[in-house]
Amino acid sequence: MINAQLLQSMVDASDDGIVVAEQEGDDTILIYVNAAFERLTGYSRDEILYQDCRFLQGDDRDQLGRARIRKALTEGRACREVLRNYRKDGTAFWNELSITPLRHAADQRLYYIGIQRDVTRQVETERELAELRARQKAGDGA
Repeated sequence: MINAQLLQSMVDASDDGIVVAEQEGDDTILIYVNAAFERLTGYSRDEILYQDCRFLQGDDRDQLGRARIRKALTEGRACREVLRNYRKDGTAFWNELSITPLRHAADQRLYYIGIQRDVTRQVETERELAELRARQKAGDGA
């Protein structure tokens, strides 16, 4: 088995944001974030630990991906969705979020492992391509 210190070093070295949250009532409270999460969001771990992770959506809560995440977690299954999140400075970014639930046998608490990737460039490129295709199609039909 891998030792805890090596595992911690590996998680901290990841380019993807990695978080661990635990379920407390209706809230999902962050109990760990790695350095990549801090770089991605602009928040330091001291600012956001023990808060519900929904703060990343700001007031932008009406997103289809959020509903799909809630449904998956209610059903106790893993999911992967793209959400619009906001950094500490208020700039938006597209976040591919993979969440895996885990019930810890020793304390019977429900935990979530979240892996986050900034996919802003990919989302913007896909939108530009769709706009080009729409303009091309409109031009072909004229």
